[in-house]
Amino acid sequence: MALNLKVSNLKCEDCATKISEAIKVMEPKATVNVDVDSKTVSVDSGASAESIKQAIVAAGYHVEGYQ
Repeated sequence: MALNLKVSNLKCEDCATKISEAIKVMEPKATVNVDVDSKTVSVDSGASAESIKQAIVAAGYHVEGYQ
């Protein structure tokens, strides 16, 4: 499942790394692409959208919505 999320407080590459690591802990096989400029996170994973969103929130970030 491919999922695109808007993360409003995504500010730098360090943030991108933290988000990627949080998702990979939950779903090691996930493909994660983070675009700092557009504040988006794209995830291709077998995990549910809610699980991915919870991993991002648990890492300290705010998910505004799905795209």
